Amino acid sequence: MDDDSVHRRYNPLTNSWVLCSPHRAKRPWLGQNEKPVEAHTLEFDAACSLCPRNTRPGAAAANPDYKATFSFNNDFPALTPAGPSSTASPSDLVEAALFSSAPAAGVCKVTCFTPAHNVTLAELPVPAIEAVLNEWIRVENDIQMENPEIQYAQFFENKGSVMGCSQPHAHSQCWATTYIPNEPSNEFASLLAFSQKHDGKCLLCCYAELEMKKGDRIVYQNDHFLVVVPYWATWPFETLILSKAHLASLKSLTPSQKYSLAQAMKSLTVRYDNLFETSFPYSMGVHGAPLSKASNNGDDVLQRAAHLHLHYYPPLLRSATVKKFLVGYEMLGEAQRDLTAEMAASRLRVLSGDEHYKSKQN
Repeated sequence: MDDDSVHRRYNPLTNSWVLCSPHRAKRPWLGQNEKPVEAHTLEFDAACSLCPRNTRPGAAAANPDYKATFSFNNDFPALTPAGPSSTASPSDLVEAALFSSAPAAGVCKVTCFTPAHNVTLAELPVPAIEAVLNEWIRVENDIQMENPEIQYAQFFENKGSVMGCSQPHAHSQCWATTYIPNEPSNEFASLLAFSQKHDGKCLLCCYAELEMKKGDRIVYQNDHFLVVVPYWATWPFETLILSKAHLASLKSLTPSQKYSLAQAMKSLTVRYDNLFETSFPYSMGVHGAPLSKASNNGDDVLQRAAHLHLHYYPPLLRSATVKKFLVGYEMLGEAQRDLTAEMAASRLRVLSGDEHYKSKQN
């Protein structure tokens, strides 16, 4: 297909389409420009709620003098433990169909990646990223042990103020819920439907095999993980970190697989920063198997169907100050992108995934 031809691409994970209009990348831009990201030079910031020894608003005590990762209960959680249900279904069937509600409860955690205020995940060494993965696994295990009603633990990182991050200190969150949220639930439905239609095969296993054969959307790969700009990407430099083996979740990782995942995360985020020589904003999320509570009557069908992967959704389009907006047709019609996945992958692939641009400035 011609690089400039307008076409649609299907996303089998979400059962949706994206409109590709590569020629639009050439249009002039007189719209909004974001402020350049200011580098944080202080290793310790007395005004930062997440730095060691500082006291967070709403916290009863100061943060410990932590030396690696540090996790705590979110002081302003979006979810709270289950209490008495205040929801009631209307008696009228039509009204019940139009005004439906359900209880929502859960646990919210925050994990600081490092005590250093001036370092992002891209600037951490691989063993330190591996320590973050270990901490996520520990947090999920603790949540599952202490809250048996929890069905899903969603780990995510919002990096950069343009992505709504309120704290520049490198950290992630985990929102663990008594239900499976929409996005992973939709993915499970697609994984199960594909398996039923294709003699028990895994959608993401097949996808990884085909991407490795084609090669034009691969950004990085090692023994255990593949980083691709997915064929159906919506965001300009959206990527997917995908396990080559059929692994259900982070807890399924062997030590060598865990190290490989940390390598992939490092290589990708360094490339992101190197693309426009800025601290590249994104939202990242881990998708894997639900917790055991989600199994129906002991059936582990979702555990078998799950395939570990990480989504990265970065907004930047043309430069460090021009981002993509999901507005207009994209809100009312369908998603649209201005460059093909192959174009985006080629730009990321040629960049260094080892040497951060800041190291050249020192």
